[in-house]
Amino acid sequence: MTEVLHHLMRELIEYSIILLELIGVLVLLAGALRATMNYIKGDPHTRVKLCRAMAMALEFKLGGEILRTVIVREFSEIALVGCIIVLRAGLSFLIHWAIRTEEKDQAEEKLEECNVEVLDKEKREKVAPRWRSIKEVI
Repeated sequence: MTEVLHHLMRELIEYSIILLELIGVLVLLAGALRATMNYIKGDPHTRVKLCRAMAMALEFKLGGEILRTVIVREFSEIALVGCIIVLRAGLSFLIHWAIRTEEKDQAEEKLEECNVEVLDKEKREKVAPRWRSIKEVI
């Protein structure tokens, strides 16, 4: 009986790993296609959107690797899976860092644009009374 349950669990985990990795690939492909379209349209947020898709795809792939640790039997397999997990976690960390940096830069640019608009409005308000008086003279 335990033999059957063990075999059933192993099969379920193997299919789950394949499903998670397939979802990761599909998420990455969809994100790349969307990023390509955004790049063609000239969207300034293309890089952030692509990084988010890559991060999500890595999360699914990482989930598959974690499940893989359940069915490995030898130390060499555990070491290999562990290395893959560390590499994918490192990539995920770098991608999230890139997203934060890019969003911070975009926020600073937007703030600078708002400051320029406010300064322009203040200059217009200062010049407007003078302009009206010049128009009255003419």
